Amino acid sequence: MALDFTLDPPVDPVLRDGILGLWTDVTNANGSVGFVPPVSADEVRPELVRHLVAMAEGRARLLVGRDTDGEVAAAVFLTHNTHRLMRHWIWLYTVMVHPRHQGKGYGRDLLAAAADAARGMGGVTAIRLTCRGGAGLERFYESCGYKEVGRVPEAIRVADGDYRDDITMLLPLL
Repeated sequence: MALDFTLDPPVDPVLRDGILGLWTDVTNANGSVGFVPPVSADEVRPELVRHLVAMAEGRARLLVGRDTDGEVAAAVFLTHNTHRLMRHWIWLYTVMVHPRHQGKGYGRDLLAAAADAARGMGGVTAIRLTCRGGAGLERFYESCGYKEVGRVPEAIRVADGDYRDDITMLLPLL
């Protein structure tokens, strides 16, 4: 069974709550999506609102994957560069697959759908993302065609005495 991906879906309360639940569940399953577990939906909500505002302003787009029940199972935000010399590449933020769906290839499917969406954005020739070191995420992204192009040692503090590298990955689209 594959996910059904939609770029720029209409954001209604059901979708908003689905993304909020996804983000909370991914974080609480030790996912590296901007928070450290445990978190509540109330803690995640302000960050989701920032992404939704960026979408409303045309600075970001949303790609959502739904499972056969229509539930939000995966999501990623595609964010435009605002610098005039860097508009040929975009950022991927908050790459998420629900824990109940991990290990099914949906992460690869999500990244492939994001690359397809980026190719359709006119003039976009690459995708960049960052990931938190220490969990092997860079190996996953490399297996999907991304290359590590930068690393800042111990740039992320997840707890007192627990620092992780901030790793930049690049996927050329040409």
